Amino acid sequence: MAEKLTQAIIPRFQSGGKSDLSRKHMISDDSTMVRQIRETHSPETHYLDVKPIILVIEDIFRRTAPGIDAMINGTHIDAGDEKGSVSSVDEMLEALAHIIHKISCEMFCKCSGSDLHASTLVLFKMLSYYPWEAKVVLALAAFSVTYGEFWLVTQLCTTNPLAKAVALLKQVSDMIENLRALKPQLEAIHNLISAIMKVTKLIVEFNDLPTEYLSQDSEQLSVGKAHIPAAAYWTIRSIIACAWHVASLTDFRYEHIASASELWELSSLAHKLVSIHDLLALELNNCRKYIAKMQHEEHYKNLVRLIEGTTHLDNMKILKALLAPAEEQTLVYGYSKAKVSVEVLRRKHVLLLISDFDITHEELTILSIIYDMRMKQDQRYDTSSKDTPYEVVWIPMVDRMTNWRPQREQKLSELQSKMPWYYVENPDLIEPPVIKYIRERWNFEKKIILVALDPSGKVTSKNATHMMWIWGNSALPFSQDREDTLWSGEQWSLKLLIDSIEPETQTWMNSNKYICLYGGDNIDWIRQFTTQAKVVAQAFGIELELLYVGKSNVPKERINKINATIQAENLSHIWPDSTSIWFFWSRLESMRCSKVRYGKTIEDDPILKEAMILLSYDGSDQGWASLWRGSNEMARANGQLALKTLNEFQIWEPETREMTLIPALNVELQRRHSPQHCTRLILPGIGQDIPPKVVCTECGRDMEKFFMFRCCTD
Repeated sequence: MAEKLTQAIIPRFQSGGKSDLSRKHMISDDSTMVRQIRETHSPETHYLDVKPIILVIEDIFRRTAPGIDAMINGTHIDAGDEKGSVSSVDEMLEALAHIIHKISCEMFCKCSGSDLHASTLVLFKMLSYYPWEAKVVLALAAFSVTYGEFWLVTQLCTTNPLAKAVALLKQVSDMIENLRALKPQLEAIHNLISAIMKVTKLIVEFNDLPTEYLSQDSEQLSVGKAHIPAAAYWTIRSIIACAWHVASLTDFRYEHIASASELWELSSLAHKLVSIHDLLALELNNCRKYIAKMQHEEHYKNLVRLIEGTTHLDNMKILKALLAPAEEQTLVYGYSKAKVSVEVLRRKHVLLLISDFDITHEELTILSIIYDMRMKQDQRYDTSSKDTPYEVVWIPMVDRMTNWRPQREQKLSELQSKMPWYYVENPDLIEPPVIKYIRERWNFEKKIILVALDPSGKVTSKNATHMMWIWGNSALPFSQDREDTLWSGEQWSLKLLIDSIEPETQTWMNSNKYICLYGGDNIDWIRQFTTQAKVVAQAFGIELELLYVGKSNVPKERINKINATIQAENLSHIWPDSTSIWFFWSRLESMRCSKVRYGKTIEDDPILKEAMILLSYDGSDQGWASLWRGSNEMARANGQLALKTLNEFQIWEPETREMTLIPALNVELQRRHSPQHCTRLILPGIGQDIPPKVVCTECGRDMEKFFMFRCCTD
């Protein structure tokens, strides 16, 4: 019913008689009345900072709106605090007092009772030399003066003799005695004033948009500002309507109680201003989005220039650009939880640990171990001083738009509790251009990366993770030159393969024992293989140590169950900690990535070839075995071939007596090798770590490429 009445009344306020209220057309409708308003506007306008005036007006409306019910019931009205002091704008208001008084006289005295559109046109002519936002604010200021005086007398007339005397002369006392009858009218005025205030603020905000990112002739601003004249028209027209109703209250008689149609007049104006507000808010939001986009693009370009095109004396400009926008960001040191400035990283080697919230327990554990060893391992640094070879800072890649704050905060706190290094206190302060730079220039997608900065802020590696996993702290300063140097001193060996994952390995090698690493997740094959390997070792009279290194890409629970069976049946040594198994396979994958990244192939790089072979074994459905003596003598085969060869060891036993076990085993494996085979290589990750093609380590042909999507393997 209310909607039908509104639609019936609104045409009274549109000279064209149109009743279409759609948002996009209602205030952009260039009707005769809006054209008349535009014609009153002078292109030579006087600039006026209206924001201080808005504060004064708001203060008046706040203090004149105690609630109609409170007035009727005679309850105490709290005047509120005095924080809204307006003394600072006295000088400005003194200069505007004449025009405000002139508008007030026109609004309350001369215009009362005449045509609303004609009265609105008169005010626009008076304000022709003011900008659109100033026209509205000055008209609203003129109204608020009289409206404030009216309520001042009304609120004080029962307690203040002077106010009581003024109320008698203004006939306000009659109004107070009949507040209940006037309640609908007073509430309608209050609601319309609220709508007027909201639209006025939006008009002012349009004028305050930064022009350095949004020129006056830009499409976004032009679309929004095209609505401003019409919005100003309907706002001032509504102000005049309120003024007329307030004026009628001081001339109160029972027969002058506002009729239903007059109340709907106020209601329909409020309804129209709400629609205008929504449209202006939408256009203003579009402008702000465009400004934010331009600011982000400028920030992004500045980051590119700063990080990639400029030489610096230290790393502070780089780190502050990434971590500390507007000096708001602080770091937290993991051990002490102390909050510190980014300055603690000045002129230090810094590793930026970049990840989302899916960083794994294994990654955190291994990196923490390496981080804690950095002072002990690198003898170039004085371990008695507070100086450190490098520091790590965690930058979480957080989407600000993600609406899951409680869960996010819990996960964030959980991860931070496991970190001994520095991390940003508030991830939300990492700005979108920084996130964009990290994704686009440092190629972060899903897997963690360690971006290495030297003391001057130069990026020495966009991802030192592979170097860290292979060599640990020895890779400092994590540059390509350092990586080349480290590789030049390496060869495929048990030491490179195991490193410090299994400390017992060195003891076994020193004791001249044979060491067999094997993997897979088929417990039946594991039983058969380990049993037969022990038989062969006994037959040849050698000491053999068997070590199960698990399998990547399978759930931890399955590996733990296999480990428990191996241990219960005393089949071989195991790594009870799943982190060791993860690290073994991650180091192999890091070797592959490190080599491929610099253009190495299996044809010209033995280390890459052997790493690829083991990764291919791991990707298959069967097990595998790699037999070592010392650090360099080796034989390896997939599970089926290895088991069959051991089962038939009597066939090649004579050769072993002549050339020792591993050379004889290699000869036999080569003789048994079949051209029919199926090799599968699963490469975790995306982006630059995936080569355009992979050659089969068995036959040298290019392998077919497939895509695999996987979730929740743990």
